[in-house]
Amino acid sequence: MRQLLIFCLALLVSLGAAAETYRWVDSTGRVIISDTPPPGKAKAVSRTDDSESAGDAPFATRKARENFPVTLYTAADCVDTCQRARDLLNSRGVPFTEKMLQKAEDANELKALVGDAFVPSLKVGQQSYRGFEAAAYNNLLDLAGYPKTAAYGSKPSGGLPPAKETKPEAGDAPSAPMAN
Repeated sequence: MRQLLIFCLALLVSLGAAAETYRWVDSTGRVIISDTPPPGKAKAVSRTDDSESAGDAPFATRKARENFPVTLYTAADCVDTCQRARDLLNSRGVPFTEKMLQKAEDANELKALVGDAFVPSLKVGQQSYRGFEAAAYNNLLDLAGYPKTAAYGSKPSGGLPPAKETKPEAGDAPSAPMAN
């Protein structure tokens, strides 16, 4: 009986030690994501519980995320096209990181990836796509093993909240390069 009580207490303690992730902006404007709390001068601090997001995702999504992480590159002046890219990822339940180009280093990273600082751009594992085309995004996600639709009750994983889908006008460009 005593061993059962010790086992139950150990189980409760291990459940309480769930991994937490902290995200903040440091004094130089860099976004930091860490498992340790930020220093006192950090701005825009947010905290998430990794056990909730990792455990609720379907196995196929967790496996694909492990092997082929997804990063969406956006910019502040990319509104409609970047939102359509976010909406596509969210509709499939794809956990992704959104990297907004704010500094020259960010633009240089994207240039090395796709040839220039063109947003939106998507990176799935080691593969990337410049611009937004739903068929191309879906192809990359299919090859990585992401489910075609989000699991019932899943929440958007990144970016801004989903907006109403808008159809592009006849003269609209599918995406825009970032100004240097």
